[in-house]
Amino acid sequence: MVTAKAWVLKKHFEGLPKTSDFDLKIIELPKLKDGGKWKLLLESVFLSVDPYMRPYSRRDMKEGDIMIGTQVARIVESKNPAFTVGAFVVARSGWRSHFISDGKDLQLLPSSWPESLPKSLALGTVGMPGLTAYFGLLEVCKMKPGETVLVNAAAGAVGSVVGQLAKIGGCKVVGCAGSDDKVAYLKKIGFDEAFNYKTVTSLDEALRKASPDGYDCFFDNVGGEFASIAINQMKKYGRIAVCGAISQYNDSVPQKGPYIQIPMIFKELQMEGFIVTRWSNRREEGVKALLKWVMEGKLKYHEQVTEGFENMPAAFIGMLKGENLGKAIVKV
Repeated sequence: MVTAKAWVLKKHFEGLPKTSDFDLKIIELPKLKDGGKWKLLLESVFLSVDPYMRPYSRRDMKEGDIMIGTQVARIVESKNPAFTVGAFVVARSGWRSHFISDGKDLQLLPSSWPESLPKSLALGTVGMPGLTAYFGLLEVCKMKPGETVLVNAAAGAVGSVVGQLAKIGGCKVVGCAGSDDKVAYLKKIGFDEAFNYKTVTSLDEALRKASPDGYDCFFDNVGGEFASIAINQMKKYGRIAVCGAISQYNDSVPQKGPYIQIPMIFKELQMEGFIVTRWSNRREEGVKALLKWVMEGKLKYHEQVTEGFENMPAAFIGMLKGENLGKAIVKV
């Protein structure tokens, strides 16, 4: 009998999540049977903590449910010929140390994955965040060479990939982040302009200084006041991809305006919210492209790794506070 550890949502979050909102449970897993539904036993090796978990937990979860999330897992036992023992997969089985599966929702790491590359990248730069950047830029922003792209939360898992993909695509890239160390990192990975939004005296002036002619594309991970100011600096016919609203996820009381209709009308802007699962049928294309750029050194990555399954809540809370550079990962 295999026992699994799992983190459950003890209490729905009010404001910023607290460690007391989680509970660690021990679950006994049934043995695999020939001909049964559950044909695979897996152990989590790396787990992801992501901003989307904050709003989605309220929308999709009940108190007592296992926290939602994705992991890179190793197959420990298999009665399914499509999956060999020792193979690595990406799974969406939540915050669990071990789990059983019928294999339908598992995605094997590409056979071209080099040994030298951390498998945790399948949760970051070559995973959901990287794909979010890839499809958000190509399909929503529809960036073109020579354009100027603005991205906020630029040192995070999605934003850091957005900026680098825009550079690969021949664009000028402006990014902002919440610390001087993060700004230095953005310049190191090729951003043309970067600033610390927490220390500038005027966000409006900082955006104008970084690109006096305005912005063709704005990849928004933050929402709130930042987006309200940035929208006024879009060029005519500019495109805005609304990926996240992390400035609002922990609000107990909804923020009020300012409102966006007037600049949208006068500048004839396009603004579109999106979720990366829209392009699930093109996942292989995106992973292949991202993996190629990483291996060529064109797409750099940084991971904030927390050791220990017991530290999942702390890693999640730290990520929501902006303590991570690049992708926040928990190593079991």
